[in-house]
Amino acid sequence: MSPDRDVVRERYGTAARRALAGEGTGLLTGDGDAERLGAVHYTGEEIPAEVTATSLGCGNPLAVADLHPGETVLDLGSGGGLDVLLSARRVGPAGRAIGLDMTDDMLTLARRHADQAGVTNAEFVNGTIERIPLPDASVDVVISNCVIALSSDKPAVFAEIARVLRPGGRLGITDIVADHTLTDAERAARTGVVECLGGALTAGRYRALLRDAGFAGIDVRLTHEVGDKLHSAIIRATRPPLVIPMAADHAEQVLATYQAGLDTGHASFETTAPDWATWDAVHLPAHRLVALDAAGDVLGWTAVSAVSYRCVYAGVVEHSVYVRPTAHGQGVGYALLNALISSTEKAGIWTIQSGIFPENSASRALHRRAGFRELGTRERIGRHHGQWRDVVMIERRSAAAGIASD
Repeated sequence: MSPDRDVVRERYGTAARRALAGEGTGLLTGDGDAERLGAVHYTGEEIPAEVTATSLGCGNPLAVADLHPGETVLDLGSGGGLDVLLSARRVGPAGRAIGLDMTDDMLTLARRHADQAGVTNAEFVNGTIERIPLPDASVDVVISNCVIALSSDKPAVFAEIARVLRPGGRLGITDIVADHTLTDAERAARTGVVECLGGALTAGRYRALLRDAGFAGIDVRLTHEVGDKLHSAIIRATRPPLVIPMAADHAEQVLATYQAGLDTGHASFETTAPDWATWDAVHLPAHRLVALDAAGDVLGWTAVSAVSYRCVYAGVVEHSVYVRPTAHGQGVGYALLNALISSTEKAGIWTIQSGIFPENSASRALHRRAGFRELGTRERIGRHHGQWRDVVMIERRSAAAGIASD
């Protein structure tokens, strides 16, 4: 059972007014909470005492989000502005930090803190996390600290986060997560620091709602207990990248990504990426795709080759998919394979096949998730760096193309 928005607004508004009057925000915390909530999670940060005194979070999302200079970061439920001010420091003068809060008094408090700190690349806007007043694809990173659990419409929150994130953008938050054994009666009886957290999601439900909103690379990790059957958690996810047809302008980055894969020793029998003319000659002109980040840089690519020029094999292709090492775990490979499947099925291709070294467990798991099956292992099929290697043969048989009866 999630709290009423007006109840949350009044509760946090009262805390902000206390802080503006120099009384701190103790109204929201109880005995022993200093060990679980607030500034205790910001060890090593240089933060003015008056700002840390108003921290109401359950973790440090900045330790999760890995911000970079020049990025635009949005803090949902920014409160007194602590995470926004620290974000502004990390993204630098070329970056931008935005705090969103529905409580006027909290916004006043945060702006005062920004002025006192001399921060010029931060701004604070009024709005709700269920309806974020920002344009589509306008931010690189979304953070939040113990706020989403308070929402009564979490699917709307995750949909809005996906909308405002750029392709390849990141979600890195801390939040309250409920144990799966928490009963409805126990939710209704939450008191003290967890009074407003009866609507906290379980870890499994968190993952499911993020998947429903289109996120990839989802990770929910419990960190510490904040109440009976309630835990602080780190949640990471990525908005899938933009996948578009490959162009000649992508050649250099495509080959660099290819070489990075070959360097692992588990991607191919090849050891050196060819020049572009050679690569271009062996891959079919159709079904060449790249995944791009917000800056337009290549995160990964996929392409196909003909397995035979006999007419009977016209609907069978062999594919390759490579992801830049720094983009692993962000859903890039899955986005590329889904786009490849769509592209080939529209063209009447009925089988996509390839071979994977048995040791490449990440690629095997990715392909299983994308609907490929493992047919078997060809043992000692070739030598690689002086050693015989096996290859697991995989394929995906279309359920849409090439199924018409005679």
